[in-house]
Amino acid sequence: MKNYSLSSSANAIERIPVFIISGFLGSGKTTLLNRLLSHAPKSAVIINEFGTTPIDQQLLREHKVPLSTLVGGCLCCQVRGSLTPLLKNLRMAWDSGDKPFERVIIETSGVANPEPVLDILLRERWIAKRYSLQGVITTVSAVMDEDYFDYFPEAQAACAWADTVVMTQTDLATDQQIERISARLDQLAPAATRLTAVQGELDHSALLNFPKKFRRLRDTELTDLPDHGFSSIALQLEHPIPWERIQKALEYLIVHYPKQLIRLKGMVYTPGQNQPLLVQGAAGRLYPATRLPVRTSDDGIGRLVIITQGGVKDLAEELMAQLRSNNL
Repeated sequence: MKNYSLSSSANAIERIPVFIISGFLGSGKTTLLNRLLSHAPKSAVIINEFGTTPIDQQLLREHKVPLSTLVGGCLCCQVRGSLTPLLKNLRMAWDSGDKPFERVIIETSGVANPEPVLDILLRERWIAKRYSLQGVITTVSAVMDEDYFDYFPEAQAACAWADTVVMTQTDLATDQQIERISARLDQLAPAATRLTAVQGELDHSALLNFPKKFRRLRDTELTDLPDHGFSSIALQLEHPIPWERIQKALEYLIVHYPKQLIRLKGMVYTPGQNQPLLVQGAAGRLYPATRLPVRTSDDGIGRLVIITQGGVKDLAEELMAQLRSNNL
């Protein structure tokens, strides 16, 4: 008599865990990811940046991880079609050798709706058989303009799809600001696990341990999402400029365009220094600049990216004029 095994374990495909980090512009996604990689270094990272010039990856320069960058649009719309082949390439690299990473972390752009990324991970057969979605981590800044939740549906969507919400920048916020943001999160993400990070530090084991949840798959294909209405400007600074001059120019923009200017970031060079400065600003605030370690790939050219709500006519020219006029 022949014996037949009903076990399918021999044919089971090992699935790679996937974590999604989402959150509105300037909420601290990359800072959180930077700290997370210190505790979970065997990770492959996919970063999506809305602008055409990649800046966020500079925060991760100390980590030796497989890093892919999708620029020039959002994963939920313009560069959505690039995610599937990228995940396929990562999987083939994982299958071909010694499994160089244990998980994949996808950081969406600050204006992305996470839903289309979930759609790819859960609905596309080849991807769904080889990757296992663990959950969505959404960062929310405690100093965020509360009106952003009403102005920008992207800020609401990031919270609505969250399994875990991490409140960031609490060290910069007042008790009243924290209470107001917490109250909005009670409305937008009532079932999400709530964590607090101070300068990106928190219990990373809690961050990566998600309770099992069921996600109902949509019955129809996800239609293209409407245009966000955001614009990005990228500038190159060919020569070193004193930080005081750059600071004054950026503060000028923040003061004169408080509603239009949503996010600014960049890496700039100052005279007499080989180490570049990481520049960041959001929510009407310019954060202290941070020196980054020198890399052999550094070319000495400064880069600034500014993201606005709608187009701001002649903004690039105005910034360059400010940089030239602020002679110290």
